[in-house]
Amino acid sequence: MKSITASIPAPESMPTESPHIVSTPGTCGGRPRIAGHRITVEDVAIWYERLGMSPDEIVSDHPSIDLADIHAALSYYYGHRSEIDAAIAEGERFVVEMKAKLGPGSLGGMKAN
Repeated sequence: MKSITASIPAPESMPTESPHIVSTPGTCGGRPRIAGHRITVEDVAIWYERLGMSPDEIVSDHPSIDLADIHAALSYYYGHRSEIDAAIAEGERFVVEMKAKLGPGSLGGMKAN
């Protein structure tokens, strides 16, 4: 009798993208995103890790995606954490640079009355 596990590919030969996560040149800068959406893995990682949102809260805020999409994005994030964290940090540095270049009040510096 043939073992079922013999037909499962080794992890290194498995595709890097899931049906839920895709990377398309020219869409979202080629960054990994939820298929059919412009919601990137970076977005989901920030919402979950930094803002403390639960997967249910993320879906509630973005009803066109489902829990499977969120869990796939988080799985992708944890599998590629160093490069995604580096991309997030690069984006944060860019914002700081632009704020410094444009001066106070140019980017989100408006005060409430």
